[in-house]
Amino acid sequence: MLRTTPFLLFTGDCAAAMTFYHRIFGGDLTLTRTGDTPMREQFPPEKHDLIINAHLRGEGVELSATDWHADYLEPRPGNTFSIYLTGGPEEELSRVFDELSEEADRDQRTFVPLAAMPFGSYGQLTDRFGVSWVFVGSN
Repeated sequence: MLRTTPFLLFTGDCAAAMTFYHRIFGGDLTLTRTGDTPMREQFPPEKHDLIINAHLRGEGVELSATDWHADYLEPRPGNTFSIYLTGGPEEELSRVFDELSEEADRDQRTFVPLAAMPFGSYGQLTDRFGVSWVFVGSN
């Protein structure tokens, strides 16, 4: 089954923000630093302390987040929020990705075709309505 959650992008203060939300909403908070993942080699050492994935799940509240890792884009109002789509069988995730890709922005900096990664499948796109989507499927 596919699931969506808000996906927030922070500029270095993801851990502080998510800890703040955890204090307010309760639940379980997971913070994963870039340097603690198989992707560490894809980033320079100065980005290893950034949060690559944060997840807060509580009763009635679920948020996912990351710190900004891209050097080729600047954070600005409108590009610091995405819809995070996870789960489901690979075929379903691929179908939804392909359908949302119709007339999507194909800028190579923001369009990442759905592909296998060390943590599962990953892709991202901005649809024809300007909505940003991040896709993650498990291995």
